[in-house]
Amino acid sequence: MPDLLTNRALNRATLDRQLLLRRHHTPARAAIAHLGGMQAQAPLAPYTGLWTRLKDFKPEDLSTLISKRTVLRAHLNRQTIHLVTAEDYLRFRPLFAHLGIRAVNGYFASGLAGADVSEVPAHARTLLRDRPLTRAQLGRLLAERWPDADPGSLAYTATSQLSLVQVPPRGLWGETGQVTVALAEDWLGADPGPADVASATTELVLRYFGAFGPATVADAQTWSGLTRLREIAEALTGRGELRVFRGEDGAELFDRPDAPRPDPETPAPPRFLPEYDNLLLSHADRTRVIPHDRPVPLPPGNGSTQGTLLIDGRWQGTWRFARARKDPEGILDITPYIPLTEHDRDAIRTEAADLLAFLTPAAPAAIRFS
Repeated sequence: MPDLLTNRALNRATLDRQLLLRRHHTPARAAIAHLGGMQAQAPLAPYTGLWTRLKDFKPEDLSTLISKRTVLRAHLNRQTIHLVTAEDYLRFRPLFAHLGIRAVNGYFASGLAGADVSEVPAHARTLLRDRPLTRAQLGRLLAERWPDADPGSLAYTATSQLSLVQVPPRGLWGETGQVTVALAEDWLGADPGPADVASATTELVLRYFGAFGPATVADAQTWSGLTRLREIAEALTGRGELRVFRGEDGAELFDRPDAPRPDPETPAPPRFLPEYDNLLLSHADRTRVIPHDRPVPLPPGNGSTQGTLLIDGRWQGTWRFARARKDPEGILDITPYIPLTEHDRDAIRTEAADLLAFLTPAAPAAIRFS
């Protein structure tokens, strides 16, 4: 009979893998690789996500990596924008190509009057050889060839199927810019494509359990957007590269044999997460970190002004930073979902002060519990 792991044990194990039980001295690039990438639709969210995980992290640490093309933002897991290392993008991108084709068939086909779906990406590739383009620019150029089609549908058809990178200045701290894409092969000087897709999928599965485990196969499929991963998990278990546990509900949980599984009573300090943090989105059963029925908030924004709050290792509040147009003092509003002890309130206030020092080091700001 596999060893039993309680929900609290799963919580502490996942927090440890996600670098949230204590801050680490890990370099930003290594942390991004360890985490299996970071969700990054909100372009600045990874900055707060790395700050809450790493000691002495500074925004320029990540901005430099992006500018030097060492890490990048691109569609990957679940066909959503992730921040990943260049090496991981080149290795894993082909595993997700079919998700883009599915999106075209499901959402954009009706807007492609007169266009050959197979020719749109090829023509877009030729256009992108000249320079990086915004989606609007790409759509207008594609519409010159297929005038009866919707420019937006043409652009989405192309960008959903090509291997593209979102290029700076978008994604740099303190900078602004529209979503502008370049061909990955031009930006990185190499074509995405593992020689052995099966080997890349196996590595991706191991990465997941190392960063989010112990977890079920359904959890791994939720995080990646891939299917039919049970056969791989079972093969890895047979080779001793994964170990099986049992959850409180009887679920079969897989994990790396040598991965840390801390004492369930290990203290978990308060942590301010950015919007879209993968901690809250990467399990089919999210009860290890979400003890209520609230949907994970996915607000519009750049990712540096609001997010969620972990109290005792679970999502138990939200935060929002705002500065009035005529008021030089900003306010960090904290909205807990549960009554706070004085100890909790003091710990959250200390962490909030550090967050403000990161977000707005040169300007005054106040902390308010709502």
